[in-house]
Amino acid sequence: MIIDGRKISADVLEDLKKEFASLSFKPLFCDVLVGNDVVSMSYVKIKGRSAEQVGMEFKLAHFSESINQKELIDKIKKLNQLPNICGLIVQLPLPSKFSKQAILDAITPEIDVDCIGLVTSKKFYEGDFSLIPPTAAAVMKMLDSLNLDLFKKNILVVGQGQLVGKPVSFLFERRGLKINIADKFTKNTPELIKQADVIISATGQPKLITGDKIKAGSIVIDAGTAESDGGIVGDADLESVSKIAGYFSPVPGGVGPVTVSMLLKNVLIVAKQKQQQNYVS
Repeated sequence: MIIDGRKISADVLEDLKKEFASLSFKPLFCDVLVGNDVVSMSYVKIKGRSAEQVGMEFKLAHFSESINQKELIDKIKKLNQLPNICGLIVQLPLPSKFSKQAILDAITPEIDVDCIGLVTSKKFYEGDFSLIPPTAAAVMKMLDSLNLDLFKKNILVVGQGQLVGKPVSFLFERRGLKINIADKFTKNTPELIKQADVIISATGQPKLITGDKIKAGSIVIDAGTAESDGGIVGDADLESVSKIAGYFSPVPGGVGPVTVSMLLKNVLIVAKQKQQQNYVS
């Protein structure tokens, strides 16, 4: 069975729309885009449409790839000061000439709704779950929608990247769940995949997971993305995995839409905090 990310996302966005309508001000969400990468531009459009759909103001801060690092950091620091801003993100990947972390750390931690600046990330791994990395939150939301007893499942997280693998592993562990982890240094990854009841994959390697490699009836949450023939594909080969898995999330239409809704949920959390602070003051 397909885990329909678009349906889960639509339900979350509908709830967010009601909550945004109850605020005393209209929050601003800003996405910084450097260059003209086609895939990145399409993601930004989706975020913008969803933000406006739930009642936020959306701003795209689009800069030429010719901008240098100091200029970009200065621009981000100015965006931090925009009236009513409750979320600021930098669309990744950045051109390779930039120091990614330096750019991300220019975002004021209170509005770092992607949770990948050093300050916000540190707070998360210290157990502050006021803001949760959106893709990791999306994976957990999709699993929770299945109403399964995960304590009885053999869980495998493939990949330990900053955006998905590492934070989702941490969330599993904080729930008291025992998990296996496979990264680029793991030598028995095929064996771990074959034994797993639940597979979360986020490596960006197309067809890493195929039907013949997984256990019958397993759950495959595909959080990987890569370009292939002008389109977006995940880590799993949908055609073969769909015949063997009990549940699977497609790419596109799976984790991606839910990630956007979880991102906007973080913006709502910041907006509520700002409203409360203004009320108190």
